Amino acid sequence: MSSRTLAIALFVSLLIPRTALTQTFSASGHFASSRWSQFEGSDNGFGGRFSWLPSSLVGIDADLTWYPSDFERDVLPFSQQRFEGLFGVTVGPRFNRVRPFAKASAGFLKVSPTGGAFACIAIFPPPLACQLAGGDTLPAFEIGGGVEADAGSRYFLRADIADRILKYPGPTLTPEFEVKEEGFLGHALRLTVGAGVRF
Repeated sequence: MSSRTLAIALFVSLLIPRTALTQTFSASGHFASSRWSQFEGSDNGFGGRFSWLPSSLVGIDADLTWYPSDFERDVLPFSQQRFEGLFGVTVGPRFNRVRPFAKASAGFLKVSPTGGAFACIAIFPPPLACQLAGGDTLPAFEIGGGVEADAGSRYFLRADIADRILKYPGPTLTPEFEVKEEGFLGHALRLTVGAGVRF
């Protein structure tokens, strides 16, 4: 190798950020259990996540989850299934085989219509379940954290816990018989547990 080629290779290697050399991609599957601030019970589903870590400290997530069952279950269900997409950032250092992180994301929760007849009382504003029974797409946000632990050279386990924030439509009558003239935010817990592979 000539000295000119060696000098060019050295110069180019100095221009490339070191964090770019440590970037990784990963794909994982997860079980999700989410609460609704305005309704009782857990909404359970499963999904997948694709992540890109441009450095060992920062990650970019795309998280898709499908909730296949009726909701609510203890009363007449207003939705046959739900589909959720959340896109955000994780920040946290790696300590040997473990990476704790904080996270923030935004996206949507698509609420499918109820599978059968859904009777609603003729009042204004309508109850929230009646608003959602025809299908709707709610803005969704998430703030929380989690931990990722290596389970081999390429495999890992991951658990996330977060405050899921949904923006409900208005005007509406909440299950607590409170009238909301405009759209409003509801806070509830969301938990995901899964495993994945890096490549």
